Amino acid sequence: MNARFRAALGHEFADPRLLRQALTHPSAPGREDDAFQRLEFLGDRVLGLIVAEMLLERFPDIDEGGLGRRLSVLVSREALVGIAGETGLDEAIARAQDPGAGGGRMAATAAADACEAVIAALFLDGGLDAARQFVRRHWQAPVERHAEVERDARSRLQEWSHARALGQPVYTVSARRGPAHRPEFEVEAALANGERARGSGGSKRAAAAAAAAALLERLE
Repeated sequence: MNARFRAALGHEFADPRLLRQALTHPSAPGREDDAFQRLEFLGDRVLGLIVAEMLLERFPDIDEGGLGRRLSVLVSREALVGIAGETGLDEAIARAQDPGAGGGRMAATAAADACEAVIAALFLDGGLDAARQFVRRHWQAPVERHAEVERDARSRLQEWSHARALGQPVYTVSARRGPAHRPEFEVEAALANGERARGSGGSKRAAAAAAAAALLERLE
């Protein structure tokens, strides 16, 4: 196991067998049992739980639909491959080395699957806290990138408007629907030149960000 991945784990296993199982892909020579697939199955659920927890904390005003869209991106195969590369997990996996057996696609799939398996191994060895520490450490930056996208839409619209001497964009709540515990807002973003667009969301802030993004798309 490489030093980079060991440091990224942040956990000393009481049962090292769990980590070996998580790092031994079914494509590895002589591999026959299904321990890896079972860990992968569990890790997928543990990862989803922890990332959902992170999203609830980071986006208190976003509705279920918005949270679900973010969750699907953050636990996608592409996201897992990225984390595997950043932590060195992709280099720690025991798998088939035959370049004709799937090539880069197989390597990426193995890395994503192993990432979920490692999360399960952490959960089984150290409980939810061990898995949570790993996920929070390595998924914090991707979660923040989602927050930056929302802030960026309003900032970019403001910069676009100021650069053309149009002043500040004006945001107006045009509709509010749904029950009190699950409202849906519609906000209109308007510029002094008459350009306008609407967006919706579970909070006024989220709806305003959606309206800004829609208006920017039209303008750009």
